[in-house]
Amino acid sequence: MNDRRASLKWLLGLSALPLVYAGISRAPARTGAPLNKSAAQWAALLPPMAYQVLFEEATERAGSSPLNGEKRDGTFVCAACFQPLFDSTAKYDSGTGWPSFWQPLPEAVATKTDFKAIFPRTEYHCSRCEGHQGHIFDDGPQPTGKRYCNNGVALRFVPRADALPELRT
Repeated sequence: MNDRRASLKWLLGLSALPLVYAGISRAPARTGAPLNKSAAQWAALLPPMAYQVLFEEATERAGSSPLNGEKRDGTFVCAACFQPLFDSTAKYDSGTGWPSFWQPLPEAVATKTDFKAIFPRTEYHCSRCEGHQGHIFDDGPQPTGKRYCNNGVALRFVPRADALPELRT
């Protein structure tokens, strides 16, 4: 995955600015410097399904995540690097079987265009570790009208009363 991105950047002669033109927008990390680990390092840190979703862009089965029904007040963080991605106030029940949000935290996610389903979709990743989270759709509630449809295994929930985990290094 990282080799594919590196090749794309090299082929297109990309630095930071032209990434938007290539369909990839990289927001600066919200809480920490970008985190690059090898596939083997991530695989050693994560359960197999979380690794497959986060770094091989797999999708978990609908309705399989306990986070889909999570209704407590708190923060949803990236399961790989622990960067905060969503506040619970932006979570809603979309009826899709995946945790859904109408807005991420500022600068928490980066997007790119995904053609895996033949038609283009907007895929989003953690802006810090580039772990795949899910896709964005235009059928969400107001005020944004967006649905950030997230794989539950790509997230961890931290109740508001608990301290957020330290960012992985």
